[in-house]
Amino acid sequence: MRKATIRLLVLAALIFAAPPGRAQLRWTKADSAYGPLPSSVHIYSAADTFHGFPFKGYYASVRLKDKRLLFTASTGQGRRFTPSQYYQLEQQPLLVVNCTYFSFVTNQNLSVVVRDGKMLAYSVSSLRGTGNDSLLYYYITRGAIGIDRKRRADVAWLFTDSSRRWPYAFEDRPIVAKGQDTFPSIYSFNDIEWKWWKMRTAVGGGPVLIHDGKIFISDVQEQLYPGEGSEGREGEHLPRTAMGYTRDGRLIVLTVEGRSADAAGITLQEEAEILHELGCYEALNLDGGGSSCLLINGKETIRPSDASGQRPVPAVFLVKWTKD
Repeated sequence: MRKATIRLLVLAALIFAAPPGRAQLRWTKADSAYGPLPSSVHIYSAADTFHGFPFKGYYASVRLKDKRLLFTASTGQGRRFTPSQYYQLEQQPLLVVNCTYFSFVTNQNLSVVVRDGKMLAYSVSSLRGTGNDSLLYYYITRGAIGIDRKRRADVAWLFTDSSRRWPYAFEDRPIVAKGQDTFPSIYSFNDIEWKWWKMRTAVGGGPVLIHDGKIFISDVQEQLYPGEGSEGREGEHLPRTAMGYTRDGRLIVLTVEGRSADAAGITLQEEAEILHELGCYEALNLDGGGSSCLLINGKETIRPSDASGQRPVPAVFLVKWTKD
């Protein structure tokens, strides 16, 4: 047998014996479908198969240092509007995407929103325990993504206090404590190191998906889906919205379609894998399901999963473009 043939057989054996790697998506630039766009912004789409399921998704890649771009947020001030309505109310921004969790009953944002350095909404800070802990409250920190005045992005776990101008940020890990007070203070977290999170713009959600360049999904620590476990909402294929940033200064805004025959949605683990492949150094999951919606120049990317179309939400993240 020739040496070349032997080498081919050995190579084939190694390939088939190797453990399966992560599935990679084939992204195609879609700028022409959503223009006009500044040179610092690109839109990508994928209609593919991911881990054996049909996949449809879009992401925007935005250069943070482009001073023609304004990163901001908008709330409904006690009401909910569709992303297309925010597009009109905010004078037709370049990008509109859903972000925070919220109450369907009161329309209250349940995640932090910062606009122009001011907190417009606050994160959930305590949850009542169950079982043996039913007389106690769990004090939690929730994930958020922010952009400061120098156009630097950051993902951190936050504790918000309506009597303080800035959120408290925990940069190393999420913090969980418990006690008998319904409304905790920063001292309820046992003097663990924190810093003031002085962001110009920020929106919250959770869980954090990528921290310091590594996949780290903190849904348990953030007490997002108590009692559901990995077979609950974390492991379920859903429409998803997420944001992250790369080390070279690009903001990544991802939305994934789901709940249809040709788009299954993704799990949190799969979402983290996608963002990691896109180069995100840190990334955050935002409200998904029927809320997931990304508009570029007012045009829908993914198809919202609610039968009625776009779901009204109490807050959105925006990118505005000063063309001159």
